[in-house]
Amino acid sequence: MSDDPDNFRCRSGFSSPPCYAAEIAPDYFDPLAVDPEQARDVARWRKAERVRLRAERQDIAVADRQAIGAALIAHLREVLRERFGGARGRVFSAYWPIKGEPDLRPLMAELDAAGVTVALPIVETKAAPLTFRRWTPGTKMVRGDWNIPVPPPDAPEVTPEIALAPLVGWTAEGYRLGYGGGYFDRTLAALKPRPFVIGIGFDSARLQTIFPQPHDIPLDLILTEAGRRSDRMTE
Repeated sequence: MSDDPDNFRCRSGFSSPPCYAAEIAPDYFDPLAVDPEQARDVARWRKAERVRLRAERQDIAVADRQAIGAALIAHLREVLRERFGGARGRVFSAYWPIKGEPDLRPLMAELDAAGVTVALPIVETKAAPLTFRRWTPGTKMVRGDWNIPVPPPDAPEVTPEIALAPLVGWTAEGYRLGYGGGYFDRTLAALKPRPFVIGIGFDSARLQTIFPQPHDIPLDLILTEAGRRSDRMTE
């Protein structure tokens, strides 16, 4: 068994904590098994992993972070060209970088200039799906939830056809470890038709599993600075 201090539940005395499961058989976990004790263990494990992964990415040097952002922009530009013809005339939801996330704002401006409708997600109601407002380089941003800059209330509301999802952690199966608020999962469940969702994260943030729960929705594609790391269209 692992001596990793982050696997705190593995030494807790529980009969079947999820952290043991991945070491015995990574694919054993039944996402439809709704066991309250197991769900609590998974929630605690995810919380610890978020803390660890966010601390690791905050330690990345500024120059390295900039290089990672540039590599991700190049990979994302290629995906948009290959799969969406550059996405001209489409609605593309990005994100405003916080807490050490890769900075893709140069690409947002580039896409706007190329005729793509760029949007940003907004938390308008707690514990509800996100909404999306149009962004341009000239948009005067306001402070939204968690003090994240967002387009103002009078910015047009749009529905994304392509959406980026910032990753705290990720798996090869396309699952995302986010910040724990559940907003993105609620949004994907509510949007009809569902947008093509691309996870954006650091290659070092790969996890063997997140122990998927019934509400977890795998992403269509995951990109890191190393390129395409999970692609459901080619699996």
